[in-house]
Amino acid sequence: MPSTILITGGTRGIGAAVARLATAAGYAVALGYRTGHQAAEALVAQLTADGGTAVAVAADVSTEKGVEQLFAEVDRLLPASPLAGLVTSAGISGPGGRVSDITGTGLAGVLSINVIGTILSCREAVRRMARSRGGAGGAIVNVSSMASTIGGRPGRAVYAASKAAVDVFTVGLAKEVAADGIRVNAVRPGMTRTDMTSDTLDDPVKHQAIAATIPIQRIAESSEVAKPILWLLSPEASFVTGALLDVSGGGFVIGPTAPRPGAVR
Repeated sequence: MPSTILITGGTRGIGAAVARLATAAGYAVALGYRTGHQAAEALVAQLTADGGTAVAVAADVSTEKGVEQLFAEVDRLLPASPLAGLVTSAGISGPGGRVSDITGTGLAGVLSINVIGTILSCREAVRRMARSRGGAGGAIVNVSSMASTIGGRPGRAVYAASKAAVDVFTVGLAKEVAADGIRVNAVRPGMTRTDMTSDTLDDPVKHQAIAATIPIQRIAESSEVAKPILWLLSPEASFVTGALLDVSGGGFVIGPTAPRPGAVR
């Protein structure tokens, strides 16, 4: 049986794109999701029809119990496929707006999934992959965001803070588990076309305005973020750990953007 990659938030957006690439590369994939049972089953059906091995597990990674149940169910469903990789793609943008207007409930919601869920998922993966615990090693890729580098776009300071926490945790964990044969890295996407960003990107005016702030002058597709994630999981990245890889089209442009080649001033 192939090795398993567990993807939290694995049935939509970047997570689903990673799942498609991973099964094509010969991995078994376990897809963690919180809602959208039909979408999860449809993706599993698609992946298996293409010759892959895939299972979907409903779980709430905002709680310790939910994370533990997710990993236990993956162990049960894929007993012959050792866990070789974890991608923590589950995340929410949370309530937007000024920090002066945020509620404790809204703040807890963002941090419980984006930070606590990520850390607990990594804990469970380390318990299974660490050589000192009888594992064979492995790789973890946390999905962060370029928001962590600039404090987020207006109204997204809390989201940016949650992703900055992911960055720091990634570097610290990488040093802690390197001798146990586990590599830990993060990717920091810029604005990417996913379900989470559809409300913004479906507005042509907002879409154009955001694209103008990206040096490459366009929005990323999920597959363009998934490919670097799969590389970080693979043996090709065998000496890469503790890295924060920006997948951002060049980051952010500050101030007026330069005209596109051939454009009239």
